[in-house]
Amino acid sequence: MHVLLLSLIGLAFVLIIIEDLIHLNKAKSTLFIGTLVWILAFVFPEHSVEHIQEGLNENLLDIATLWLFLMAAMTFVAYLNQQGLITQLVYRLLPSKLTLRKLMILMALMGLVFSSLADNITASLIMLSLLTSLKLDKKQTLKFATLIVFAVNSGGVSLITGDVTTLMIFLEGKVDITDLFLLIGPAFAGVVSLALLLMWGTNEEVTLPKFKRPIATADKLIAFLFLLTIGSTLFMSVAFSVPPVLTFLFGLSVMFITHRIFHRSEKSPNILESVREIEFDTLLFFLGVLLLVGMLKELSVLEFLLQLYDVMPTYMANFVVGILSALVDNVPLTAAILKSGISMSTAEWLGLTYAVGVGGSILIIGSAAGVIALSKLEEVSFISYLRFIHWLLVAYTVGYVSVMAIASL
Repeated sequence: MHVLLLSLIGLAFVLIIIEDLIHLNKAKSTLFIGTLVWILAFVFPEHSVEHIQEGLNENLLDIATLWLFLMAAMTFVAYLNQQGLITQLVYRLLPSKLTLRKLMILMALMGLVFSSLADNITASLIMLSLLTSLKLDKKQTLKFATLIVFAVNSGGVSLITGDVTTLMIFLEGKVDITDLFLLIGPAFAGVVSLALLLMWGTNEEVTLPKFKRPIATADKLIAFLFLLTIGSTLFMSVAFSVPPVLTFLFGLSVMFITHRIFHRSEKSPNILESVREIEFDTLLFFLGVLLLVGMLKELSVLEFLLQLYDVMPTYMANFVVGILSALVDNVPLTAAILKSGISMSTAEWLGLTYAVGVGGSILIIGSAAGVIALSKLEEVSFISYLRFIHWLLVAYTVGYVSVMAIASL
């Protein structure tokens, strides 16, 4: 049964890879196999049914938290995008004409900075909405999406509010806040390296459409509420340990009430239409992937990764773990390493923080930002993203080496 479950999980990831060939939506295939492996685990338990139930409950709690948070963030973004506010913001901030090189640098820096201030999911949704509004061709859209995924994942590693794994390592007392600030430079170096590699041979000039129109007061206020919700989420999480999902759902409720006040003369305000605009394929894909990862954890597959530290130097093992996080969720990976009692220096813990935070960018299914890009952009597929894997590895290596060099001083 152990072998069968692992084979089915492997098949699920293969189906994601060949989605374009078999024309089977990845959300459907991952959800099918993700639920199937858990059903089989209950029908043919290797341990007690109670043990399987406990593992499923823990997994479902993680999934529910992510689902609700993602639903709230996507509703905000869907509404603002539907009202054209995000598009208007792009047209007002960017010049009417600029080269693709300059545009790539600007998008990279925006993704890097925004994901440092907000969570990776929110930053990904915003940046990908901006990318969609630019109406670039397929080849350039793929390049920009690759850069955005890497930049968003890089931006969160230097702050405990930016990435879950950074927060986990901090809470275990392995690094201090001031130590984490050392990751800002390496994260910037990695993103700039990738931008330079992707813009190689690109010197076209693009003209961005300019059609300014008035923005409704209600939409401005809801945009402000979105920013306020992000800021409040960060503050409440750090100051009072309030779960981010709770603050974001509260912000969503304030958004609904605010919209109703501004449209009280209407019999049926259409604010809930924004919820219907959410691409539920994205949510179902997340559900299936997290069920699969939860089963990998249940089968104790992640524990074998700890043997890396017995056969190679710690700094090299951390580098490899970062690459492996492109295949396996970085949260259980980090949890397994923290629980193992492995002894590392501060520099090595910082190296691990960067590795598990950024390494997932190497494959499109390795991070939340990648999964969102895969779900929302037709131009992005597992195979098309692989075209840039060598550049992603180079950028990841530049960032990791920079961490070890700076942290060891």
